[in-house]
Amino acid sequence: MTLGTLDKKTAILGALGVVAVLVLRFVVMADRTPEVVAVSDSVPAAEKRLERLRQIAATVPGKEEVYKKAAAELQTRETGMLKAETAAQAEAQLQDTLHRLGQLNGIDIRGVEDARIKPMAADYAEVSVTVRFTCLIEQLVNLMASLASQQALISTNEVQVTGGPDKNKTIQVRLTLSGVVPKKLAQEKKPGSGL
Repeated sequence: MTLGTLDKKTAILGALGVVAVLVLRFVVMADRTPEVVAVSDSVPAAEKRLERLRQIAATVPGKEEVYKKAAAELQTRETGMLKAETAAQAEAQLQDTLHRLGQLNGIDIRGVEDARIKPMAADYAEVSVTVRFTCLIEQLVNLMASLASQQALISTNEVQVTGGPDKNKTIQVRLTLSGVVPKKLAQEKKPGSGL
């Protein structure tokens, strides 16, 4: 039995029609009902979880109060930090403090021998300035007392005293004064420090 050209075309079109109907029925218009998910928690377990969440929520106001007190105390303590935008400005503030207090105590403090800044702890840095000067022992004691009475967070880091055969009993002093600054100043690039 031979099929004619018209019959071959009709058979192919009929087969394609059946395939299209099957695709539409089982793929496109398939009955898609969502799966039912079993309840994972029982009512008593959900009540326990709710109670625990309520207890955690009840501690929030207390924690906020502790945070506010800690933030206020930190702000009070940080009032003595040197306020500077750059490390050079912080060093200049220490120099100015030394020169001003030196003049008040009759000591001529000129120039700076060394100035450094280094990280200290997680959020702060230490800036230090080293100077040399000649004075009487009484003047040095008065200078140290003046430094201790400053509001800024500064301290003497190193003091070297050398006496001499001078009949006026003058001494040579090498003093390093340090102050606290924000850590970002220790991380800034110095001009000409590399490529």
